[in-house]
Formats: sequence, structure tokens, C-alpha cells
Amino acid sequence: MDEKTIPILPCRTIQPVLDFYTALGFEVTFQQKSPNPYAVVQRGGIMLHFFGMKRYEPTTSFSTCYVETDDVDGLHEAFRTSLKATYGRIPTRGLPRIGPVKDMSYGMRQFLVTDPGGNCLRIGQRTSLDQHHRPAPEETFSRALHHASLLAESKDDPASAAKVIDRVLRIEDERPSPVQLLRLLVLRADVAGRLGDEGTAASALAQAAAIHLTPRQRESARDDLERLDELRV
Repeated sequence: MDEKTIPILPCRTIQPVLDFYTALGFEVTFQQKSPNPYAVVQRGGIMLHFFGMKRYEPTTSFSTCYVETDDVDGLHEAFRTSLKATYGRIPTRGLPRIGPVKDMSYGMRQFLVTDPGGNCLRIGQRTSLDQHHRPAPEETFSRALHHASLLAESKDDPASAAKVIDRVLRIEDERPSPVQLLRLLVLRADVAGRLGDEGTAASALAQAAAIHLTPRQRESARDDLERLDELRV
């Protein structure tokens, strides 16, 4: 037997969604306008179906699916390059948007792509056979990063992630390492942008850009530095 699962995702109007996936290198393999709007896109082994829904609100969508790949970094870079060519920049907030590649605590390295219909593709590569959540670190700032990343990138709850980061940055008797501070500020800017809080986003980005890192520290924070560059555009 050779089964496969194909997600069927909603959108208010089909064409903007198809334009987005075409920009990412997908092919539209089927489209109909009546009796109901419906379309199919495919890129390699990724196949997605979409249906039109007039009263659907993309900004409050919870529609999502997970795509496993054996080259998450390569796919992320290909998508970023395509989006920059289409939009003149890499969209990091609003709809559509693409998130950073991150090593998650459940044995996946992943990124999120949200299309104009509000549908979120979680695209990841296994980094461990153990898919259970790792225990949260005991150290204060590592623990905050752990929880804030899960809230922002797995639960898609930027408001709660912002609260975690703001709380830990107000601690007066402990200070994060330069790399920890960079990661906290970049994530804070990221979730602020997603919440429409441009003032906080700009402030966090300015603080993050001013942090001095050694070459070794820069290598360990490579993903975060790339995200910093994207968010500053």
C-alpha cells in the first residue's frame, strides 16, 4: 500500500495564494473557478490543495501543515531568494511572511512560511530520532529563550513570547551573555513586528545591532545574525 496525505487549506481568494506559491517555485497543476474555487500546487514532493471561502479571515487563521525535508537550509534559502526577487525584500511580518531557520527543542530544525491566505507551512528536517521536547534549561536566559522560541515558532503565539522576553530582560541581578542577549533581542524584534509594534521592533533591532561579538560568538549566533539583517531591511 502506498498512501499519502494531502492538506486542503482555506483562503479567501485563490489567485493571490497561487501567485505566492508560484513565486516560491511551485507549479499550479489544477485550478477551477466553479462550482467552487479550488486549486492545487506542487513543488517536488510537496503538494498543497486550496479552496476558496468568502467569509474566511486570513489574519486569524490557524490552518497549518508540516513539511519534512532532508535539506531545510537549502529550501529556506531558495524560498528567501525567490521572495526577495518577487517582493524586492524578504517579507518578515504581515502576510505573506517567512521566518528564520531554528533548531527546536524537539529534534527538528525548521522554519515557518505563512502564505497570503494565512496558512502556515512548518518546514523542518529531523536532527534527532527523539521527537520529545527536551527539558527546559535551568539557566535563566537559556530557559527564557527556550520558552519564547517555542511560543513564537511552534505555538505561533508572539504576544506570549514577547512577555517572556520582556520579563527576563527586566531582571537586574543577572545579565545574559552577549549571544544570549542578541538572540533575545532579535526574537523580541521579530515578534514585535508580527504584532505590529514597530517602535519596540526598531528599538530591539538597534540594541541587537550594537552588541559586539567575537568571531567565535558570531559563528554560534549565525542564524540570529542572518535574521537580524533581514529584519533591519
